[in-house]
Amino acid sequence: MPLVFASGLVFGAGLAVSGMARPEVVLDFLQFEDFGLLFVMGGAALVAGPVFHVATRRGGSAPLTDRLYELRRKTMDRNLLSGGVVFGVGWGISGICPGAAYASLGIGNVPILYGVAGMFVGAYIQGVGRDVFAGANAEVAPAD
Repeated sequence: MPLVFASGLVFGAGLAVSGMARPEVVLDFLQFEDFGLLFVMGGAALVAGPVFHVATRRGGSAPLTDRLYELRRKTMDRNLLSGGVVFGVGWGISGICPGAAYASLGIGNVPILYGVAGMFVGAYIQGVGRDVFAGANAEVAPAD
């Protein structure tokens, strides 16, 4: 758990230092006015890519879940595409994604609590909707 906590601190500090915890910076990127986010994401990919590559080859396990590191491939399906669209719209409206929202709180952006609350409510509604939809599609066993 200390490793997970330290990783979260490094992630949050990186977002704060890079300015990505400020929604206006992200919105400027989405309006093609500031490409700093591109460099931050590219730098993160350059660090994370080799680390994930090595971790999947060594057969280690994740510190929080103790599950083996392995490549998990997800097929392009309706849920993935619709979730990406909804995430993108929310990101475009608010200028913040879930991880950066918490870092934004850390730099004193208290109004972001509205966005965080919206994320929780949206996730809850999606979960309830998924269960209701799955129940509606369940086959009913014939009565004897």
